[in-house]
Amino acid sequence: MTFIAKPRIDLPSDRLNDIGLRRRDYEGVLSTLCAGCGHDSITAAIVQAFWEMSIAPEKVAKLSGIGCSSKTPAYFISGAHGFNSVHGRMPSVATGAMAGNRDMVAIAVSGDGDSLSIGFGQFGHVVRRNLNLLYIIENNGVYGLTKGQFSASADVGSRAKKGAENRWQNIDPVATAISLGGSFVARGFSGDRDQLVPLIKAGVRHRGCAVIDVVSPCVTFNDHEGSTKSYAYTREHKHEAVKLDFVPPAEEISAQFDPGEAKAVTLHDGSRVMLRRTEDSYDPSDRSRALQYLETARSRGEVVTGLMYMNEDLPEMHDLFGTTARPLTDIPYEELSPGSEALRKLQAKMR
Repeated sequence: MTFIAKPRIDLPSDRLNDIGLRRRDYEGVLSTLCAGCGHDSITAAIVQAFWEMSIAPEKVAKLSGIGCSSKTPAYFISGAHGFNSVHGRMPSVATGAMAGNRDMVAIAVSGDGDSLSIGFGQFGHVVRRNLNLLYIIENNGVYGLTKGQFSASADVGSRAKKGAENRWQNIDPVATAISLGGSFVARGFSGDRDQLVPLIKAGVRHRGCAVIDVVSPCVTFNDHEGSTKSYAYTREHKHEAVKLDFVPPAEEISAQFDPGEAKAVTLHDGSRVMLRRTEDSYDPSDRSRALQYLETARSRGEVVTGLMYMNEDLPEMHDLFGTTARPLTDIPYEELSPGSEALRKLQAKMR
């Protein structure tokens, strides 16, 4: 694959974040995706979020599998660490990376094929283990690299570009992640950056597996009449259940809300997620009601967006396994390998 570097022009008027970096410092190479692809809009939202959060690029680990979506890590945070894995096996690589260095900020970018078909099993286990990473699914309902066949997320009754109708039941990654015990589950739309950027920020700061399913229309194979993943359909049927604002710990909350309109959830690092309900019936902290709400909305053909479920009390993977608080990369070899006698005692316990 050939990568094309972007020409760099730094202007004196460019704003700097808290660590002295420009927004341009969080970009990558030029995109080779189709013009108008929703994935590029997601890339722009990621760049915006990480720049505003002042996260050092060298502290970021980018992970992906195979597919149009899995090309996108090349297009953001060029100074980060990256690993493009085998189709559907990205969660295993992410687990190893975060087990070895828990201080990294991990962002996993996948697609509806990479996560809901060949990688469905791995997706399920990384969610239930609550690995500390942001897991973005760029969901367009088709296999774009292989000419537009229906993916596992294509809705029943939706039509392909050439007229074929999908008759298979679809997999909803949001409902699936909630039912698997996910601790942070949201849905966004690539065409709504105002909603997507706060979701990404909150997902990064959440301590656990933050799954964000992003409806990202494929302009080449799935942006026609009859598609339920097109720009027109999503805009017409988009239903925002919860509006969200992300407030860093160093900033004062400036937004004003009437009593009962907002709920503040404090994350582990002191930042806060401000939730504003748009419907009295929806509660993103009630798992069973969230699933019921999603099913009701699905029956009406609505594309529900926003933070669908969050539980800050669920233990993260390192808590579950009782690992050391120090990253393994910082531990001397002598401590990591205590010798043959320690190994003999360990093996004796297993007999």
